[in-house]
Amino acid sequence: MMSRSEILENLNTVWDSLIELGQRLTPEQWATPALCPGWTVTSVYVHLTAVEEAMVGWFPAAADSPPPFEEIVARHRELSDLDAATVLARFIAATNRRRAELAKITETEWESPCLTPIGPGTYGSFIDIRVFDCWVHERDVRVPLGIAGDDGGAPANLALNTVERSLGYIVGKRAGFSEGQSAVFDVTGPVTRRMCVEVAGRAQLVDEIAEPSVTVNTDSLTLMLLACGRIDPEEPIADGRISWIGDDELGGRLARNMGFTI
Repeated sequence: MMSRSEILENLNTVWDSLIELGQRLTPEQWATPALCPGWTVTSVYVHLTAVEEAMVGWFPAAADSPPPFEEIVARHRELSDLDAATVLARFIAATNRRRAELAKITETEWESPCLTPIGPGTYGSFIDIRVFDCWVHERDVRVPLGIAGDDGGAPANLALNTVERSLGYIVGKRAGFSEGQSAVFDVTGPVTRRMCVEVAGRAQLVDEIAEPSVTVNTDSLTLMLLACGRIDPEEPIADGRISWIGDDELGGRLARNMGFTI
């Protein structure tokens, strides 16, 4: 995981990008269906605002203390009745308060045990996941609107880390690879990375695989959208945004079962 200062810098960068994006949207764009199924662009900002408002003043009391989900639901319900401009203003206000809080948090608090959306972790790892969540939701807005963003900067690298940590689950559970089978992901950009997973007792990340069962080639944005269940895998398979060499059946199974969250 990145350092505390790097994570907070990335979170501020993503928040700034979301605010700049929201400030340039037209009423028609706010009403456009987002990439997240069933949501509009406004719904994305409602969700993000509800989470950050609920996070203000919250800190885990114990390792098994969950985030304030009930408060998030209540805030979401309230914000859903508001116009886009008001939602954006609330998002700006909430993130400003969160920036101030996070700037004052101690190292001990940062390392405190915390229940995160993907299981036990620390408060710092919870914030790391917030960067991933915000970055993905920004793509929920930018991709359907055709508004380019920074898909290869530091926040994109951090967001890809979350997917990389989940590749064992994706390969072993979602794609159902068996003992001795393996996969290499050659990610071509804007974030470039080579990620290797082999099944040895369980599917897990390894440093390198000399002769993988399958090698998947794709760009980092397509990989992120597939892993987050945002696009039908048949589309990037058909247009070549994702391809593979090696075992054709395993490659097709993996490409079609990348989604680990939504």
